[in-house]
Amino acid sequence: MDPHDYLALWCAGGVAVALVGYGRSLAGTTRAGRTVRTAGRVTRVREPRHGGSRKDGIPVVITFRDPSTGEGFTVTNDRGHGESITVAWVGRELGVHYPRGRPHAYRLTNGPHDEDADDRGRTVPHCAVLLVYAGLVAVAAVEWGWPWALIATCGPLAVLLAGHLPANLRAVRRRRTETTAMVTARARVVAVLKDTDTDGEGTTFTTWTPVLAFTTREGTEVTAHCPSAVSDRADSHGRYFTVHHAPTDPARFTTDPAAEHRSHTWDTALHLLALFLTAAGAAAGTVLL
Repeated sequence: MDPHDYLALWCAGGVAVALVGYGRSLAGTTRAGRTVRTAGRVTRVREPRHGGSRKDGIPVVITFRDPSTGEGFTVTNDRGHGESITVAWVGRELGVHYPRGRPHAYRLTNGPHDEDADDRGRTVPHCAVLLVYAGLVAVAAVEWGWPWALIATCGPLAVLLAGHLPANLRAVRRRRTETTAMVTARARVVAVLKDTDTDGEGTTFTTWTPVLAFTTREGTEVTAHCPSAVSDRADSHGRYFTVHHAPTDPARFTTDPAAEHRSHTWDTALHLLALFLTAAGAAAGTVLL
């Protein structure tokens, strides 16, 4: 078989996978399409055990109803049911999803919105289309010269980045406004979680996760893993911090608002840098033809 035959098989296989995947997604027969998604409400929150693992999340009790039958269920997040719950308070809504007709096989998400619901099982066909495109780009580079690889790779990326730039700027402005409008609360570290892992080279490292408890001005008692940098994390049990949180959503909080502002600036700068580099790569390929 010559290279063109291999390319034909590569593309045929990728196109077949994509067609089957998109067809199943439209028909609702993928795993995501067969999943029931509803909202659960936290009815009880317990403090994590000091020295426990962050993988267990914050212990909560959740109630939800099966939309098809109206039957109510009261469940917990022990034994690894879905995502680790990192922020909780009584009354908070969390996402609950499970196979149709099997509510006891529930899994939880941090918040009522489930990102998997937006995908609807299209990840595999998307990847198949990308692999087909990569094969075509490789052949174009071999047949017509490597500048075509620059054009075919950087050109579409530049267009995508340019198309997403306005939305990125709006999101950064929205996050910056939210950070500026945050209110303060006094928080106490009620537990420090310890996780020990080993990397691919056999090196053991330990991760310390402080757990904060604070009360909002409205009287909502929040328990949350601390996402911001804290000095002496391992010995922070019992210490107090000032947290800044969004007035309408205590799950959006930080102990370092200045770092939040810097991250917003970096988000925009990296997006613009990627747009510049990809546009420059496409332009260089065009000049070198």
